[in-house]
Amino acid sequence: MKININQNTLASHISIVQRGISARSTLQILDGILLEAYNGKLKLTSTDLEIGIETHLDCNVIEEGSIVINSRIFGDIIRKLPNSIISIEVKDNNINIKCESSEFNILGSNPFDYPELPKLIDEDSFRIPGDLFKNAIKKTVFATAKDETRPILTGVLLEIEGNKCSFVSLDGYRLALSNLSISTDKDIRVIIPGRVLEELSKILGDDEEEVKISTSAGNIIFNLGDTIVTSRLLEGQFLNYKDIIREEHDTRIEVNRKSLQDSLERASLLAKEEKANLVKLNIQDNEVIVKSNTEIGNVYEKIESKQEGDNVNIAFNSKYLLDGIKVIDSEEIELSFMGSLNPCIIKPVDDKNYTYLVLPVRLAQDDY
Repeated sequence: MKININQNTLASHISIVQRGISARSTLQILDGILLEAYNGKLKLTSTDLEIGIETHLDCNVIEEGSIVINSRIFGDIIRKLPNSIISIEVKDNNINIKCESSEFNILGSNPFDYPELPKLIDEDSFRIPGDLFKNAIKKTVFATAKDETRPILTGVLLEIEGNKCSFVSLDGYRLALSNLSISTDKDIRVIIPGRVLEELSKILGDDEEEVKISTSAGNIIFNLGDTIVTSRLLEGQFLNYKDIIREEHDTRIEVNRKSLQDSLERASLLAKEEKANLVKLNIQDNEVIVKSNTEIGNVYEKIESKQEGDNVNIAFNSKYLLDGIKVIDSEEIELSFMGSLNPCIIKPVDDKNYTYLVLPVRLAQDDY
């Protein structure tokens, strides 16, 4: 194998495939990136057997071939080289890298030992606009569970029914639901690992036109054009989220999102001193009073609101409340309550496609 390639372009594509390398891998070959040069292209591939990434870039292929090279060493070398043309030549698993006055010789690994990624299929495929896909990830993936005790909750449910695509995540304390309309006749229900969507969100550019998504038995493939990301799907029964989101309420308020967010962030400066990050909301007479009391002091905030229904005293983990409010873009949000023991449902006033639900912390009435 022998190629000439631009340093800056190669460095950016190495950064993409390195997202598929796991620090916990027990197989040495998986610490490497598979390089394959053919038809005027260089293909870079990485995998940890759960997620796989391959990306293609143009180069001058003098001699076709392939090699596996340690990801960290290769990435560090290429990023430190000058922004010029790099020559890469492989002979008997030895890799020679030249750029201007710099030269490296690195030992590679046999490319035939590298595992194959699932192949792209068109059978069960659909397309989502890139900006909407990235936004749906942002609004849901944060609410996935971070521990592995209930693996199914570490993923995001992707459900398509009748041209409506829903992204749903929950961790036992909160639920995030983002809906968008797409053009497809498919009915699909799969659970995608949250880590995969987090990496996809970082790879997706702001100008990404469309993402083609294909599903097969146990796998999902995201085609971004030059880059393809594959992942195993999570297996198991996802909770029936539709039964959790109620329509009725005793109290409903509209409030400025930024004002509430700022007040909660100030209150959480004290709340985080306690393990529960506890903040209390007193909703009364078109006002929201935000309080937090700890051993080192207390805080009191007051925000104007439009209120319908009963007054209510309710407490939350401030982190869970803030996480959902922060991803909403609208200026005004509505919060719906059914007493102090049932979940609060938060929605943007001008966007009915997003719903965030958070469970309260139970307190005795005298503690508010």
